[in-house]
Amino acid sequence: MSHGHVKTLPPSLRVWAERVVGPLSAVRDASHPRETSRVWDVTGSRGRRFFIKQSASAALYERETFGYQSAVPALGFGRAPRLVETDARQLALLLTAVPGTPVSRLTLSGPEHRSAHRQFGALLRRLHGTDKMPGAGRREARGALERLADDAEYHLARAGDLMSENRRALVRRSADHVRKLTDLLAPAHIHGDAQERNALWTGPAVPGQRASAWPAPGQSASGQLAVIDFERSRYAPAVQDFVRLACGPWQDRDDLRAAFFQGYGRPLSDAERQALPCLAALDAASCLAYGPDHGEHDVTARGLRTLARLESGAWGTFV
Repeated sequence: MSHGHVKTLPPSLRVWAERVVGPLSAVRDASHPRETSRVWDVTGSRGRRFFIKQSASAALYERETFGYQSAVPALGFGRAPRLVETDARQLALLLTAVPGTPVSRLTLSGPEHRSAHRQFGALLRRLHGTDKMPGAGRREARGALERLADDAEYHLARAGDLMSENRRALVRRSADHVRKLTDLLAPAHIHGDAQERNALWTGPAVPGQRASAWPAPGQSASGQLAVIDFERSRYAPAVQDFVRLACGPWQDRDDLRAAFFQGYGRPLSDAERQALPCLAALDAASCLAYGPDHGEHDVTARGLRTLARLESGAWGTFV
Protein backbone atom coordinates (compact mmCIF):
# COMPACT_ATOMS: atom_id res chain seq x y z
CA MET A 1 0.00 0.00 0.00
CA SER A 2 1.27 3.43 -0.80
CA HIS A 3 2.24 5.50 2.24
CA GLY A 4 0.87 8.76 0.89
CA HIS A 5 -2.52 9.35 -0.69
CA VAL A 6 -4.33 6.28 -1.98
CA LYS A 7 -3.98 5.90 -5.73
CA THR A 8 -7.36 5.38 -7.37
CA LEU A 9 -7.71 2.95 -10.27
CA PRO A 10 -8.32 5.09 -13.38
CA PRO A 11 -11.73 4.46 -14.99
CA SER A 12 -10.10 3.59 -18.33
CA LEU A 13 -8.03 0.84 -16.67
CA ARG A 14 -11.08 -0.52 -14.89
CA VAL A 15 -13.06 -0.70 -18.12
CA TRP A 16 -10.15 -2.46 -19.83
CA ALA A 17 -9.70 -5.01 -17.02
CA GLU A 18 -13.42 -5.74 -16.77
CA ARG A 19 -13.55 -6.48 -20.49
CA VAL A 20 -11.01 -9.24 -19.82
CA VAL A 21 -12.00 -10.72 -16.43
CA GLY A 22 -15.53 -9.44 -15.85
CA PRO A 23 -16.85 -7.06 -13.17
CA LEU A 24 -14.48 -6.17 -10.33
CA SER A 25 -15.94 -6.61 -6.87
CA ALA A 26 -13.00 -5.09 -4.96
CA VAL A 27 -10.06 -2.81 -5.73
CA ARG A 28 -7.16 -2.06 -3.37
CA ASP A 29 -4.17 0.20 -3.92
CA ALA A 30 -1.08 -2.03 -3.74
CA SER A 31 1.53 0.45 -4.99
CA HIS A 32 5.02 0.70 -3.55
CA PRO A 33 5.63 3.87 -1.47
CA ARG A 34 6.95 5.90 -4.38
CA GLU A 35 5.16 8.38 -6.59
CA THR A 36 5.73 6.49 -9.85
CA SER A 37 4.37 3.14 -8.60
CA ARG A 38 0.88 2.26 -9.84
CA VAL A 39 -0.38 -1.19 -8.80
CA TRP A 40 -3.87 -2.36 -7.81
CA ASP A 41 -4.95 -5.63 -6.20
CA VAL A 42 -8.37 -6.41 -7.71
CA THR A 43 -10.92 -9.16 -7.19
CA GLY A 44 -13.29 -10.38 -9.87
CA SER A 45 -16.93 -11.23 -9.28
CA ARG A 46 -16.02 -14.92 -9.02
CA GLY A 47 -13.51 -14.26 -6.28
CA ARG A 48 -10.34 -14.53 -8.40
CA ARG A 49 -7.58 -12.03 -7.59
CA PHE A 50 -5.54 -10.16 -10.17
CA PHE A 51 -3.10 -7.29 -10.21
CA ILE A 52 -3.31 -4.33 -12.56
CA LYS A 53 0.03 -2.63 -13.04
CA GLN A 54 0.60 0.61 -14.91
CA SER A 55 4.26 1.00 -15.83
CA ALA A 56 6.05 4.26 -15.14
CA SER A 57 7.57 4.35 -18.63
CA ALA A 58 7.34 2.66 -22.01
CA ALA A 59 10.77 1.07 -21.44
CA LEU A 60 9.69 -0.57 -18.19
CA TYR A 61 6.43 -1.72 -19.78
CA GLU A 62 8.29 -3.32 -22.67
CA ARG A 63 10.80 -5.01 -20.37
CA GLU A 64 8.14 -6.47 -18.11
CA THR A 65 5.95 -7.62 -20.99
CA PHE A 66 8.93 -9.28 -22.67
CA GLY A 67 9.95 -10.92 -19.40
CA TYR A 68 6.53 -12.41 -18.75
CA GLN A 69 6.19 -13.63 -22.32
CA SER A 70 9.66 -15.06 -22.84
CA ALA A 71 11.23 -16.23 -19.59
CA VAL A 72 8.79 -16.25 -16.68
CA PRO A 73 6.70 -19.23 -17.91
CA ALA A 74 9.72 -21.50 -17.33
CA LEU A 75 9.53 -20.82 -13.59
CA GLY A 76 6.50 -23.09 -13.34
CA PHE A 77 2.93 -22.87 -12.09
CA GLY A 78 2.51 -20.74 -8.98
CA ARG A 79 6.11 -19.55 -9.01
CA ALA A 80 5.37 -16.19 -10.65
CA PRO A 81 2.32 -14.27 -11.83
CA ARG A 82 0.94 -15.09 -15.26
CA LEU A 83 0.43 -12.36 -17.81
CA VAL A 84 -3.27 -12.26 -18.75
CA GLU A 85 -3.44 -9.17 -20.97
CA THR A 86 -1.58 -6.00 -21.82
CA ASP A 87 -2.54 -2.55 -23.09
CA ALA A 88 0.38 -0.75 -24.71
CA ARG A 89 -1.56 2.51 -25.00
CA GLN A 90 -2.04 2.69 -21.21
CA LEU A 91 1.27 0.90 -20.41
CA ALA A 92 -0.85 -1.56 -18.43
CA LEU A 93 -0.42 -5.23 -17.53
CA LEU A 94 -3.09 -7.52 -16.07
CA LEU A 95 -1.51 -10.29 -14.00
CA THR A 96 -2.73 -13.27 -12.01
CA ALA A 97 -2.11 -13.14 -8.27
CA VAL A 98 0.26 -15.58 -6.59
CA PRO A 99 -0.04 -16.32 -2.88
CA GLY A 100 2.45 -15.27 -0.26
CA THR A 101 3.94 -12.41 1.72
CA PRO A 102 7.21 -10.65 0.82
CA VAL A 103 10.08 -12.29 2.68
CA SER A 104 11.23 -8.81 3.70
CA ARG A 105 8.09 -8.44 5.83
CA LEU A 106 8.35 -11.80 7.57
CA THR A 107 10.29 -13.10 10.54
CA LEU A 108 11.20 -16.58 9.37
CA SER A 109 12.89 -19.32 11.32
CA GLY A 110 16.42 -20.22 10.26
CA PRO A 111 15.34 -23.31 8.27
CA GLU A 112 12.47 -21.42 6.60
CA HIS A 113 14.71 -18.49 5.67
CA ARG A 114 17.30 -20.82 4.20
CA SER A 115 14.61 -22.70 2.29
CA ALA A 116 13.30 -19.40 0.89
CA HIS A 117 16.76 -18.45 -0.38
CA ARG A 118 17.41 -21.94 -1.72
CA GLN A 119 14.21 -21.71 -3.74
CA PHE A 120 15.05 -18.16 -4.80
CA GLY A 121 18.35 -19.45 -6.20
CA ALA A 122 16.64 -22.29 -8.05
CA LEU A 123 14.05 -19.95 -9.58
CA LEU A 124 16.63 -17.42 -10.73
CA ARG A 125 18.69 -20.20 -12.30
CA ARG A 126 15.60 -21.21 -14.27
CA LEU A 127 15.01 -17.62 -15.29
CA HIS A 128 18.63 -17.13 -16.28
CA GLY A 129 18.69 -20.31 -18.30
CA THR A 130 15.38 -20.14 -20.10
CA ASP A 131 16.69 -18.38 -23.18
CA LYS A 132 19.17 -19.74 -25.69
CA MET A 133 20.77 -16.32 -25.61
CA PRO A 134 20.66 -15.10 -29.21
CA GLY A 135 23.50 -12.95 -30.44
CA ALA A 136 21.43 -9.83 -29.91
CA GLY A 137 20.88 -10.83 -26.29
CA ARG A 138 24.59 -11.33 -25.72
CA ARG A 139 25.32 -7.93 -27.22
CA GLU A 140 22.62 -6.38 -25.06
CA ALA A 141 24.09 -8.01 -21.93
CA ARG A 142 27.55 -6.67 -22.74
CA GLY A 143 26.19 -3.21 -23.46
CA ALA A 144 24.24 -3.20 -20.19
CA LEU A 145 27.42 -3.76 -18.21
CA GLU A 146 29.35 -1.12 -20.09
CA ARG A 147 26.56 1.43 -19.55
CA LEU A 148 26.54 0.59 -15.87
CA ALA A 149 30.24 1.37 -15.63
CA ASP A 150 29.85 4.51 -17.74
CA ASP A 151 27.08 5.79 -15.43
CA ALA A 152 29.42 5.83 -12.43
CA GLU A 153 30.63 9.40 -13.00
CA TYR A 154 27.07 10.68 -13.34
CA HIS A 155 26.11 9.01 -10.06
CA LEU A 156 29.20 10.33 -8.30
CA ALA A 157 28.32 13.86 -9.38
CA ARG A 158 24.76 13.54 -8.11
CA ALA A 159 25.86 11.95 -4.82
CA GLY A 160 27.72 15.12 -3.91
CA ASP A 161 28.99 15.37 -0.33
CA LEU A 162 27.74 11.88 0.53
CA MET A 163 30.84 10.49 -1.21
CA SER A 164 34.32 11.00 0.22
CA GLU A 165 37.29 11.14 -2.13
CA ASN A 166 38.35 7.65 -1.01
CA ARG A 167 34.91 6.29 -1.83
CA ARG A 168 34.87 8.04 -5.19
CA ALA A 169 38.18 6.40 -6.01
CA LEU A 170 36.76 3.03 -4.94
CA VAL A 171 33.77 3.43 -7.27
CA ARG A 172 36.00 4.48 -10.18
CA ARG A 173 38.31 1.48 -9.66
CA SER A 174 35.24 -0.73 -9.59
CA ALA A 175 33.97 0.67 -12.88
CA ASP A 176 37.36 0.13 -14.52
CA HIS A 177 37.58 -3.45 -13.25
CA VAL A 178 34.06 -4.32 -14.40
CA ARG A 179 34.96 -3.27 -17.94
CA LYS A 180 37.88 -5.72 -17.92
CA LEU A 181 35.54 -8.57 -16.90
CA THR A 182 32.86 -7.96 -19.52
CA ASP A 183 33.78 -10.89 -21.81
CA LEU A 184 34.17 -13.30 -18.87
CA LEU A 185 30.73 -12.91 -17.29
CA ALA A 186 27.91 -15.28 -18.21
CA PRO A 187 25.01 -13.43 -19.89
CA ALA A 188 21.46 -14.22 -18.82
CA HIS A 189 17.89 -13.03 -18.83
CA ILE A 190 17.97 -11.50 -15.35
CA HIS A 191 15.15 -10.48 -13.02
CA GLY A 192 16.81 -7.10 -12.49
CA ASP A 193 15.48 -6.41 -8.98
CA ALA A 194 16.08 -9.67 -7.14
CA GLN A 195 15.55 -8.89 -3.48
CA GLU A 196 13.45 -10.20 -0.61
CA ARG A 197 10.59 -7.75 -1.16
CA ASN A 198 10.01 -9.33 -4.59
CA ALA A 199 10.01 -12.88 -3.21
CA LEU A 200 6.69 -14.09 -1.80
CA TRP A 201 6.70 -16.85 0.81
CA THR A 202 3.86 -19.18 1.73
CA GLY A 203 4.33 -21.81 4.38
CA PRO A 204 4.39 -24.16 6.01
CA ALA A 205 3.14 -26.62 3.43
CA VAL A 206 -0.40 -27.83 3.99
CA PRO A 207 -0.65 -31.60 4.71
CA GLY A 208 -2.32 -33.41 1.86
CA GLN A 209 -1.17 -31.01 -0.84
CA ARG A 210 0.63 -32.47 -3.79
CA ALA A 211 4.30 -32.74 -2.93
CA SER A 212 6.44 -29.98 -4.36
CA ALA A 213 9.79 -30.45 -6.03
CA TRP A 214 11.10 -27.83 -3.61
CA PRO A 215 13.30 -27.89 -1.67
CA ALA A 216 15.88 -30.42 -2.79
CA PRO A 217 15.60 -34.06 -1.67
CA GLY A 218 16.75 -34.46 1.91
CA GLN A 219 15.53 -31.02 2.94
CA SER A 220 12.38 -30.61 5.03
CA ALA A 221 9.52 -28.90 3.18
CA SER A 222 8.62 -25.65 4.92
CA GLY A 223 6.88 -23.58 2.28
CA GLN A 224 7.02 -22.24 -1.23
CA LEU A 225 8.51 -19.17 -2.86
CA ALA A 226 7.20 -17.15 -5.80
CA VAL A 227 8.90 -14.24 -7.58
CA ILE A 228 7.16 -11.03 -8.66
CA ASP A 229 7.91 -7.66 -10.31
CA PHE A 230 9.72 -8.18 -13.61
CA GLU A 231 9.78 -4.58 -14.84
CA ARG A 232 13.59 -4.53 -14.77
CA SER A 233 14.06 -7.93 -16.42
CA ARG A 234 16.51 -7.77 -19.30
CA TYR A 235 19.62 -9.31 -20.82
CA ALA A 236 22.61 -8.68 -18.57
CA PRO A 237 25.35 -10.66 -16.81
CA ALA A 238 23.77 -13.16 -14.41
CA VAL A 239 25.87 -11.82 -11.52
CA GLN A 240 23.88 -8.57 -11.55
CA ASP A 241 20.95 -10.48 -10.04
CA PHE A 242 23.02 -11.22 -6.92
CA VAL A 243 23.92 -7.63 -6.04
CA ARG A 244 20.76 -6.65 -4.13
CA LEU A 245 20.93 -9.82 -2.06
CA ALA A 246 24.64 -9.45 -1.38
CA CYS A 247 24.05 -5.86 -0.23
CA GLY A 248 21.07 -6.91 1.89
CA PRO A 249 20.21 -10.18 3.64
CA TRP A 250 23.48 -11.95 2.85
CA GLN A 251 25.62 -9.37 4.66
CA ASP A 252 25.55 -11.12 8.02
CA ARG A 253 24.07 -14.43 6.93
CA ASP A 254 26.51 -16.68 5.13
CA ASP A 255 23.98 -19.49 5.55
CA LEU A 256 21.46 -17.67 3.34
CA ARG A 257 24.06 -17.07 0.65
CA ALA A 258 25.12 -20.73 0.78
CA ALA A 259 21.49 -21.87 0.56
CA PHE A 260 20.87 -19.60 -2.42
CA PHE A 261 23.77 -21.00 -4.42
CA GLN A 262 22.83 -24.54 -3.45
CA GLY A 263 19.51 -23.84 -5.12
CA TYR A 264 21.17 -22.01 -8.01
CA GLY A 265 23.13 -25.15 -8.77
CA ARG A 266 26.58 -23.68 -9.27
CA PRO A 267 28.97 -21.42 -7.38
CA LEU A 268 30.15 -18.05 -8.59
CA SER A 269 32.80 -18.18 -11.28
CA ASP A 270 36.11 -16.47 -10.60
CA ALA A 271 35.08 -13.54 -12.79
CA GLU A 272 31.75 -13.26 -10.96
CA ARG A 273 33.50 -13.29 -7.58
CA GLN A 274 35.60 -10.36 -8.76
CA ALA A 275 32.64 -8.57 -10.33
CA LEU A 276 30.22 -8.80 -7.41
CA PRO A 277 31.92 -6.28 -5.08
CA CYS A 278 32.57 -4.00 -8.04
CA LEU A 279 28.91 -4.09 -8.98
CA ALA A 280 28.03 -3.50 -5.34
CA ALA A 281 30.15 -0.33 -5.35
CA LEU A 282 28.43 0.89 -8.52
CA ASP A 283 25.04 0.09 -6.98
CA ALA A 284 26.01 2.06 -3.87
CA ALA A 285 26.88 5.12 -5.98
CA SER A 286 23.51 4.79 -7.72
CA CYS A 287 21.78 4.56 -4.32
CA LEU A 288 23.42 7.77 -3.10
CA ALA A 289 22.54 9.55 -6.33
CA TYR A 290 18.89 8.47 -6.23
CA GLY A 291 17.86 7.93 -2.60
CA PRO A 292 18.24 11.44 -1.11
CA ASP A 293 16.53 13.18 -4.04
CA HIS A 294 13.52 10.89 -3.84
CA GLY A 295 13.20 10.61 -0.06
CA GLU A 296 13.97 6.88 -0.14
CA HIS A 297 16.01 6.63 3.05
CA ASP A 298 16.33 2.84 2.86
CA VAL A 299 18.03 3.15 -0.54
CA THR A 300 20.44 5.80 0.79
CA ALA A 301 21.19 3.63 3.83
CA ARG A 302 21.93 0.63 1.61
CA GLY A 303 24.46 2.64 -0.38
CA LEU A 304 26.24 3.94 2.71
CA ARG A 305 26.26 0.50 4.32
CA THR A 306 27.70 -1.13 1.21
CA LEU A 307 30.50 1.41 0.88
CA ALA A 308 31.38 0.99 4.56
CA ARG A 309 31.66 -2.78 4.08
CA LEU A 310 33.81 -2.38 0.97
CA GLU A 311 36.12 0.07 2.75
CA SER A 312 36.47 -2.25 5.74
CA GLY A 313 37.60 -5.12 3.54
CA ALA A 314 34.54 -7.25 4.26
CA TRP A 315 34.28 -8.08 0.55
CA GLY A 316 37.94 -8.99 0.19
CA THR A 317 40.42 -7.66 -2.33
CA PHE A 318 39.16 -7.34 -5.90
CA VAL A 319 41.48 -4.83 -7.57
